[in-house]
Amino acid sequence: MYDAVVRRWLLDPVIGKLVAAAVTVAVVFAVVRLLQRSLSRNIEDVDTRYRARKFVGFLGYVAAIAVIATVFSDRLGGFTVAFGVAGAGIAFALQEVIASVAGWVAVSLGSFYAVGDRVQLGGICGDVIDVSILRTTLMEIGEWVAADLYTGRVVRVANSFVFKEPVFNYSGDFPFLWDEITLPVKYGSDWKLAREMLRGIVNEVLVDYAQNVKESWLRMVRQYRVEEANVEPMITLRATDNWIEFTVRYVVDYRKRRWMKDHLFTRILEEVDRSGNQIRLASTTFEMVPGSSLDVRLSGTDLRRE
Repeated sequence: MYDAVVRRWLLDPVIGKLVAAAVTVAVVFAVVRLLQRSLSRNIEDVDTRYRARKFVGFLGYVAAIAVIATVFSDRLGGFTVAFGVAGAGIAFALQEVIASVAGWVAVSLGSFYAVGDRVQLGGICGDVIDVSILRTTLMEIGEWVAADLYTGRVVRVANSFVFKEPVFNYSGDFPFLWDEITLPVKYGSDWKLAREMLRGIVNEVLVDYAQNVKESWLRMVRQYRVEEANVEPMITLRATDNWIEFTVRYVVDYRKRRWMKDHLFTRILEEVDRSGNQIRLASTTFEMVPGSSLDVRLSGTDLRRE
């Protein structure tokens, strides 16, 4: 009896096709894994290596689907009705997954962002290090770190967020950001000299960016309906109740905001020291002084009876 059941299972063509499909798919994924390891060893460029591994993985999925479709090609017609009935329930139960897959298609074809871009997605800011069918993986920046530096946390965000929230791309079409620093200068200082000092420092430090910034903005103007904005460094002055406040507005590479501020302030302090007290920086100082003492004495008639 047992032998007859086993023989019938072994001779069943459906079982044979399932085994053949499983073995073939396993071989396909084994080959894909070997190819990916070979690419990791032989390609030094990080971006090229990543794209090659993703492409080989995609080909592996396509090959696996093609194998399954070929093996069961004679039975696909009978499964059509069953797939249609089950599809409605699956679509309702997995609507978030389907939205993530649609988000992956939108990201791949719609130029929302790419691997290597710095984005803010789903309230998380970081560098995109991987884009899969369901999730985008970010190396987080910010949070408790007071600058655009890595926190060390790897965050996975569902691709469906591209339809739910704005996507902020720091490095897509224009890989630069406008940034500002302020410098308070005491009244009585040579404010004209201070302005010239700032102008010289900005031109000295930002000279390497000038041509790249102009070319990138021209590409933006050709691609979008945007005005030809001034990308040159700008220095403005404002007189406050306490000091003269200079604001330096400049364009910087999105990856070097903190480094650029450190470089600018270092050069500013060096030039202030060289000015011979002609330029004096201002600051707000609060001094806590003790209050005066107050003695209060109350006098009255003793009402106790003798």
